[in-house]
Amino acid sequence: MINYTEKIPNNVDLGRDRVLQRALEHWQPAFLGWWYDMGPTESRNYDVYLRTAISVEPDGWAQFDYIKMPEYRWGIFLQPRDERRQVNFGTHKGQPAWQDVPGEYRSTLRRIIVTQGDTEPASVEQQKMLGLSCPSLYDLRNIFQVNVEEGRHLWAMVYLLHRYFGRDGREEAEALLARRSGDTDNPRILGAFNEPTPDWLAFYMFTFFTDRDGKFQLCALAESGFDPLARTCRFMLTEEAHHMFVGETGVGRIIQRTCEVMKEKKLETPSDVRALGVIDLQTIQKYLNFHYSVTLDLYGSDVSSNAANYFTSGLKGRFRETKLEDDHVLIDAFYPVSEVVGGKIVTKNVPALTALNERLRDDYIDEIADGVSRWQRVIDQAGIPFRLTLPHKGFHREIGNFAGHFISPEGEVLTEEAWKKHEFEWVPSPKDYEFVQSLMSGRVAEPGKFANWIAPPLRGVNNQPLNFEYVRFN
Repeated sequence: MINYTEKIPNNVDLGRDRVLQRALEHWQPAFLGWWYDMGPTESRNYDVYLRTAISVEPDGWAQFDYIKMPEYRWGIFLQPRDERRQVNFGTHKGQPAWQDVPGEYRSTLRRIIVTQGDTEPASVEQQKMLGLSCPSLYDLRNIFQVNVEEGRHLWAMVYLLHRYFGRDGREEAEALLARRSGDTDNPRILGAFNEPTPDWLAFYMFTFFTDRDGKFQLCALAESGFDPLARTCRFMLTEEAHHMFVGETGVGRIIQRTCEVMKEKKLETPSDVRALGVIDLQTIQKYLNFHYSVTLDLYGSDVSSNAANYFTSGLKGRFRETKLEDDHVLIDAFYPVSEVVGGKIVTKNVPALTALNERLRDDYIDEIADGVSRWQRVIDQAGIPFRLTLPHKGFHREIGNFAGHFISPEGEVLTEEAWKKHEFEWVPSPKDYEFVQSLMSGRVAEPGKFANWIAPPLRGVNNQPLNFEYVRFN
């Protein structure tokens, strides 16, 4: 018998809910089996300096201590309930927020929760091997923190499935552990979560770009009229911020190190930069193009009746819905959407209700642009005449209006032949991946030491020094 308050920190009164206890007693060993099988390679006996959430209070969600990852206390936390909360958009606007699943939206809501839940274990699977080539103990600890929190976010969604969806929910929770990232027979639901994460530059790009999609999706779900989902997502967002920090600072530190070497040795050509064992800025731009475009696809079709139904039903809102100044019903509103017509990209206004995916994508692009400009400042401060740019939103897309078209990073519509001719100027080639991989042949595991291709961070974790022993190998 599991002692729930010990094993699973929670604020959902788990100790009293016998039905839920039995469901989780069955699911928890399967989860641990998945973790041993698909979690970080060779890491189960390491003592890792991790942050564990034990409550939603400011002093409770960030308890630091050494822990072995399989013993991590994956908790279930919802933001405290606001008794006066209402549905804030769609046809049910102004009604009290739902504490139980409305019958007519049961299958739609379940699909939303399963799709979100499926992304969490997928990224752990994608990052499984990276610990073996970490650039420092600081970075190794950070990827492990991201991994255990993705595990906790899976628990958060599984709690909702078990608590509110009966047998269907239990079956879906089991299926979340059965799918595998990149598996040909049983892949993860969304495309970006079946792409490999072969190296640390890809990992930092993934946590900057794709975890930020996670943030925007969670923000939209945090507006949901189904109150338990909204409250769950609000707490998940506190942890998602750390993942994006790891990504943004990781790429920033790689850029910083490259710029230091270029400046010191007065180098310009990528081959000269590579010869000194750092990643040239052109390759960083190609990784940026790839991860950005793959992540844009996660928002779905530009025009979507599903998105309209989710909104009208009150299940999934817009980014910061309650702060937007409109009627929150959108019956008469329009929104601009781009498409390819006669070899040119044109923009037309469509009903705002069907363009909600595109609107969320645009909100995301604004925030991404801010992050890229912070990376650009590192290059500018080094006095290097190179510009990082975001490609056109139609570049390298496989979902929505741009799918099947060949768009250059500048937004020019090309023939397939012309695109293929330039493809590896724009996205990483097998040789680029091979080069980046060659820098990561072994791990740097001495406290305070960093691989040659990345600069140290400005400060350590939880005010610890940079030479702190973040991971102890046993």
